[in-house]
Amino acid sequence: MMQQILTLSFMTAFLSAAVRLAMPLMYGGLGEIYAEKSGILNIGMEGVMLCGAFFSFAGAWYSGSLAVGLVCGIAGGIAVALIHGLLSIYLAKDQSVSGLALNMLTLGLTSFLFKLMSAGQGYQQIQTLPSVALPGLSALPLIGEAFFNKDILTYLLYVLLILTHIFYKKTNLGLSFAAIGENPEAAASAGVPVHRFQWIAMLLNGILGGIAGAYLVLVQLGVFTEDMVSGRGYIALATVIFGRYTPFGMFGAALVFGAANALQIRLQTIGVSISPYLLGLLPYLITIFAMLGAVGKNAKPESLSKPYIKGSR
Repeated sequence: MMQQILTLSFMTAFLSAAVRLAMPLMYGGLGEIYAEKSGILNIGMEGVMLCGAFFSFAGAWYSGSLAVGLVCGIAGGIAVALIHGLLSIYLAKDQSVSGLALNMLTLGLTSFLFKLMSAGQGYQQIQTLPSVALPGLSALPLIGEAFFNKDILTYLLYVLLILTHIFYKKTNLGLSFAAIGENPEAAASAGVPVHRFQWIAMLLNGILGGIAGAYLVLVQLGVFTEDMVSGRGYIALATVIFGRYTPFGMFGAALVFGAANALQIRLQTIGVSISPYLLGLLPYLITIFAMLGAVGKNAKPESLSKPYIKGSR
């Protein structure tokens, strides 16, 4: 059994699957970084991703276009994120309660709409985005197949990670966004339009969360099922904490969770004599251990989840 696991072909397939399974977590985590660095905690990322998944499927199914499906998925994610923004920014409500409520709302809404959509029809499936091998890079041993023989959305994520890193580390605008999450009163006194920037952050949160959900449909599965996000939104939140609120840290954390998921699938494939139910728990156990490991090392913004009210002290 160990000889089968330690082969290059197994490790290549395992790493490739880890990247593929981690991609929704990376998109969701990147969207959450923008929100949380601006002081908004969006526990409703699960709902953002779920709406992104459903509306991307519906858009692609009715139009026959994956591009239209992606746009619809993004629109679905934006809608949920902006509702959370309305409750958190404009109405200054409890952000945790708002996020949880949106998760329950979107679960019921997407299940209802999917039943309407699929009534009287058989199994519904769409084509998925093809892989595009990058010349030269895709031929590299082990990492070539895993990182450079992927779909266009994966390559887009690499670019967004770099741009986000530069944005927060090298630009004054990025520093202004980060200042809101640390001390919105001080940022406002320095002339930063706090609420406007928070709305922009929630827009980005919705766009990226919508792509995260759309990725499940348009790249991984080609189908929509009820509650198909299955906790990935919460794991995306964990990747942000485990990655210490940095884009590349989040990338590494998401890759760990993707590897855990890929490992349990690969172990079942080669017939490891462990209950599949126990193996299925592996990604969630790693999430818990990662959260415990982050105790005392939290780098979260000081004003995270605290509503900013103009004129208050």
